[in-house]
Amino acid sequence: MRGAATISDVLVRIASSGAIGIGIAAALLLALRLLMPKAQRGKLRLPVALLGLHVAALLVRLPLDPASSLHVALSVVALFLLLTALGRAAFLLVVDLILGVRLGRPLSRIIHDIIQGLVYAGVALITLRAAGVEPGSLLTTSALLTAVIGLSLQETLGNLFAGLAIQAQRPFEVGDWIQIDPDPRLIGQVIEINWRATTVLTNDQIELTVPNGTLAKSTIRNFTKPTAIARRMIEVRGPYEVSPRIVEQALLGAVASAPGVLLAPPPFVLAARFDESSIGYQVNFFIEDFARRDRIDSDVRQRIWYAFHREGIAVPFPTRIVRMAEAPSESQARSEADERQRRLQSLRVVDFLAALPPPLLDRLATLSKTCSYMTGEVVIRQGAAGHELFIVQSGEVSVIVGREGGSTAEVARLGPGKFFGEMSLMTGEPRSATIQAVSDCELVKVDKGAFHEILAAAPGIAEKITEVLVARQSALDENVSVRRARAGTEEAKTTALLEKIRQFFSM
Repeated sequence: MRGAATISDVLVRIASSGAIGIGIAAALLLALRLLMPKAQRGKLRLPVALLGLHVAALLVRLPLDPASSLHVALSVVALFLLLTALGRAAFLLVVDLILGVRLGRPLSRIIHDIIQGLVYAGVALITLRAAGVEPGSLLTTSALLTAVIGLSLQETLGNLFAGLAIQAQRPFEVGDWIQIDPDPRLIGQVIEINWRATTVLTNDQIELTVPNGTLAKSTIRNFTKPTAIARRMIEVRGPYEVSPRIVEQALLGAVASAPGVLLAPPPFVLAARFDESSIGYQVNFFIEDFARRDRIDSDVRQRIWYAFHREGIAVPFPTRIVRMAEAPSESQARSEADERQRRLQSLRVVDFLAALPPPLLDRLATLSKTCSYMTGEVVIRQGAAGHELFIVQSGEVSVIVGREGGSTAEVARLGPGKFFGEMSLMTGEPRSATIQAVSDCELVKVDKGAFHEILAAAPGIAEKITEVLVARQSALDENVSVRRARAGTEEAKTTALLEKIRQFFSM
């Protein structure tokens, strides 16, 4: 207590000395003017104005009798103005500059206001002491008034102390995405935490003002702590007729290439339940940009539709809807015939299939299928196993090759009439490149099972196809002299490739 009195006495002497107090305040304000960023210099207006009022009070006091009550009153006012200016300047120096730089970010508004309030309270107590008033006596006589005010402001004070608890515990900060209500529409980003309430901005651009007392009693879900990674879950129904493993692979393939979905932690699928008419699946994946969660979910659902459409997986209808199986109508048969004809036209552009007789080529068109891919979807991945040939029927795909060190490069783009995957179809070799859809496209897919039936019907076709593949591989050599030097090895290459094809198709 004696130490506090000594400090206040020193401050009173400095402030009362006139020139010394004004000099210290002016030096402090000048230092702040030089150190503070330009955008924050507006905070200096208050202490400068207080210092100006202090000087004005001293000038008004000069002609007055030192023993007069007005002179004494002006002295107390001048002291209060100077101490307030010094306190505000010291607060800006210590809290805004020193602590702000040390912490790397400004203090929260509540803590900021508390420290500022304590500074002003200290100035008021020192001024009262200098005026000959004992602050302790004021507190004793106003105990009853304090109790009445405390009861009337019980809820407000509850919100205030809850705000202090939030700042101390820090369950969330400005910028975090939180949820305090089960309704997902009330998920929002914290934009302000003040004395009474916390303001949250939802995706609908609606501000929610939640009292701090309510937050202190609620269970708060923070989607951006401890890290910005958050898990999302989409429910999908699959038919009983399709193996859960096939559905799971289709779902994972759809999610893996969706924009905004993280590869680590990896997505996963759960077979959640068996319903009356379907199997319920939960597609789980992780995102880092929580503000775009709805858009990312939408992209994932779109890719799931494309993946199901390619694999022939139908979303089941409720069992209460009766679907009668009817014979295909004439229009449906015509549509299937037109689609088969389009596939036949696509198969005719493949050079190594030119050796197939027209009936077998038509049969291959019947056994193949048309697959749809949306922009950005990966058709095949480099190094993956596969045994399908793809022909671009519409749209465009990109050929991407991985390099040493993990980098990738686009080496070509394939449009309608181009094809890829022939060596994997004929020999089962791993994919040599990654193929990704540049635009929405349709691809004709010929798999090993369909081609096996064709080769079984005409075993001699394998030799002709092998000759075409070897000739085309030789034609792809960059240097003509290299191809001539290797001409003597073409027969050996033909024999080796034909043997691999026969082993792959068990011929």
